[in-house]
Amino acid sequence: MCCESMSTGQEGLKFFGKMSASISHEIKNVLAIINENAGLLEDLTLMADKGIPLDSERIKNISLLISKQIRRADGIVKNMNAFSHSADDTIKTVELNDILILMVNLSERFASMRSVTLEHASGQSVVNVTTNSFVLENVIWLCLDSAMNFVGPGKTVRLSAEKKEDAVEIRFGGLKDFSYLAGEQFPGKVLLGMLSALNADISVRPECEELAIIFSE
Repeated sequence: MCCESMSTGQEGLKFFGKMSASISHEIKNVLAIINENAGLLEDLTLMADKGIPLDSERIKNISLLISKQIRRADGIVKNMNAFSHSADDTIKTVELNDILILMVNLSERFASMRSVTLEHASGQSVVNVTTNSFVLENVIWLCLDSAMNFVGPGKTVRLSAEKKEDAVEIRFGGLKDFSYLAGEQFPGKVLLGMLSALNADISVRPECEELAIIFSE
């Protein structure tokens, strides 16, 4: 049990570091775009000082682009804040659709690098479960990371949450080549240890082209 806890903790640090690095990369990209356009505004100002008429339409477009990047940065920071605070409480009641939306947002950059699209399939409006939200986010990422490697021809992984009569499920749909999992020894000891800590199971469903995390009630 001690070794399992240590392994889960190490994987959690690895997960936190990976997501933090990705977030900082996105913020850096936003700042680079803003800096580039600030430079254009400075050039236009210098041209105006030399008597060259200002292009008001160009200034307007630059201003709109900078505003767009500021809104993008605000969204990134909000995701970072939500992700960071998920480690605050060991156990709490969480809404699974909120967590899935957060994980889609945090994982979009990794998905884009694999030419994969992530979709949150909104079904039931509220699906609550009492769990460790940070460990759950880590489990979702590990499943999603594997799922992106054997996604179907549509190159889209659909994440959804559903409350059933005796269980709550998180599903990863749109998958195809399940033979990939055999070579990867999925789910593996680390993921199984985390699932055990959450009192959850995982189900591989080739007939439905999906994976599912299951919380029994």
